[in-house]
Amino acid sequence: MLGLSSSFWETLLLGTYFVVLVLLSFYGAHRYMIVYLYRKYARGGDPDPKARFDDDQLPMVTVQLPLYNERYVVERLIEAVCQLDYPRNRLQIQVLDDSTDDTTAIAREIAADKRQAGIDIEVLHRDERTGYKAGALAEGLEKADGDLIAVFDADFVPKPDFLRNTVHHFTDDDVGVVQARWDYINRDYSLLTRAQTILLDGHFVLEHTARHRSGRFFNFNGTAGLWRRETIEDAGGWAHDTLTEDLDLSYRAQLEGWEFVFLQDVTAPSEVPVEMNAFKAQQHRWAKGSIQTALKLLPRILRSDDLGWPRKLEAFYHLTANVAYVLMVVLALLMPLATFVRVQQGWYEALLVDLPIFMGATFSVCTFYWVSQREIGRSPWAILTLLPAVLGLGIGVSVNNAKAVLEALWGYDTPFVRTPKYAIQKVGESWVSKLYLQKSTLMTLVEFSLGAWFTYAIGVVLFDPKAGLVSIPFLALFQFGFLYVALTSLFHALRGARGGGEEAAVANES
Repeated sequence: MLGLSSSFWETLLLGTYFVVLVLLSFYGAHRYMIVYLYRKYARGGDPDPKARFDDDQLPMVTVQLPLYNERYVVERLIEAVCQLDYPRNRLQIQVLDDSTDDTTAIAREIAADKRQAGIDIEVLHRDERTGYKAGALAEGLEKADGDLIAVFDADFVPKPDFLRNTVHHFTDDDVGVVQARWDYINRDYSLLTRAQTILLDGHFVLEHTARHRSGRFFNFNGTAGLWRRETIEDAGGWAHDTLTEDLDLSYRAQLEGWEFVFLQDVTAPSEVPVEMNAFKAQQHRWAKGSIQTALKLLPRILRSDDLGWPRKLEAFYHLTANVAYVLMVVLALLMPLATFVRVQQGWYEALLVDLPIFMGATFSVCTFYWVSQREIGRSPWAILTLLPAVLGLGIGVSVNNAKAVLEALWGYDTPFVRTPKYAIQKVGESWVSKLYLQKSTLMTLVEFSLGAWFTYAIGVVLFDPKAGLVSIPFLALFQFGFLYVALTSLFHALRGARGGGEEAAVANES
């Protein structure tokens, strides 16, 4: 039907399909390992600090707030940071502003009011975004007074007790970083935000906890964490040769022997993207940056005589995990073809080999997110109803993330694209008239094409009397994922194009 008339080509196709499944199962098995490590080491709650500072001995803390065009959330962020429960004579706030819009004026006005109230806060504005976020953090560090450096991105709303809950871990001179768990103020805004937060919960609740408590490397997540200044300097400082400066510096610091602490029970509320194209831009940056960091640091990690194989293996999994998106795109291209071969030739015995592998890989993802959600108290029914969306979203963004991985492997440079924030917290609040909206790209057309490809495959299976129906659920999952992401990307882009003009005109006039 598709030119596959030769048994050789059919065997080659199914063999390639099988190899891709095996490679994906390699990363799927890692999820089982993370769950195992979590179950083994997570008992007893967060670690206690080695000691506690007396109030008159609390270390000087500099809070850095890197901003770039954040007119909707800058006031919320600064207000929250200024309410931190910490002695004012030991707290310095730096607003590291690279903005090109009215964010700078808003930040300066708020900072002036806070200074009159006795708060040490300064807006450091750069006219050029040299080094992007990493560059801003590095320049701010030169003017920082703190022995400890806290970082909060613009979409965060730290609780007043954040520093009180984290700072005492630095009584241990070996501790270089304390990372808190992200929480989400707009988790229930939409299906997209609910699925995103489950993906993030898996990373923080399971991966971070398992890695930290089992002695593996884990990373500072760019925000909601506290660094020892000496650690940053000892590890070589902030670098902007990757798009994930946080991941890069984290590994360099741990390679120098610094210990990192993750606190699952200390949370920092944040706002996740409510618009699909913004979410995809964020995912692209994270995926590309992780591969850039892998290319930069994995050879050093694997050659190290000081690291045992468990730490090396986990670092390999962690830094190369996004390669699975490339494999997923290849799988998406091959799966319907493999189905057609079975329909034509009756090679259903192949299902006895690759179907268990496929189900095992899928089940590993379901198990991973099931455990993470149960750990934070979600009901079984709530988890079950959202798992298809979580799986579909992961499949749907595979084209976007595979492109990021290939760009990193090819050494193709792209700028740091920050994730826009709109101060959206409650169901019903609208983002369509906001500035900073991301545009849909040609990737959306590819996603549509893959969705159509799976729709055709489902039709072949449904209407051919020789076909077995066992492949339908898997074909439908991929169809849903690609079409959901493609349609939502297009819909959000069109809504934004219609609604964003009015506010843009007002902003230009002001």
